[in-house]
Amino acid sequence: MSNEEIILTREGLDKLQAELDDLKYVKRKELAARIKLAISYGDLKENSEYHSAKDDQAFMETRIMQLEKMLNKAKVVEAGQMDLSNVQIGSTVILNDIEFSEKVEYKIVGPAEADVVDNKISYESPLGKELLGKKVGDKIRVAAPMGEIQYELLEIRAV
Repeated sequence: MSNEEIILTREGLDKLQAELDDLKYVKRKELAARIKLAISYGDLKENSEYHSAKDDQAFMETRIMQLEKMLNKAKVVEAGQMDLSNVQIGSTVILNDIEFSEKVEYKIVGPAEADVVDNKISYESPLGKELLGKKVGDKIRVAAPMGEIQYELLEIRAV
């Protein structure tokens, strides 16, 4: 992980902090109990439950370190301090897909909290890059595997 800032919305920061707290204060204890139980079965060399628990522990500790680094480098974009005249990180945008005459809504977030299923797109994604700095009424063109997609920016919100 680089030394760059990790840009997060308040919601993204809270989500990562909750994940870290869960791993450190709940999952660690559960995993320690699993390891202790597996050790009680004896012969660690051939004990699949022990090896599985140790693998899970290594994965969990790695994730804890990743989250701690991300949170230490986090820069929070506050919705209340946003300029709604143009799209920026933290903006929620309503777009009109010109070809299908269909409205779509996206929240522009940092890569650490991007989740297409939840309509959160990274400002580093092709659409995110094109949206930054745009104003209501602007047309946006994005290259996609199926060809170019065109949108019209209908609304910018700080949600």
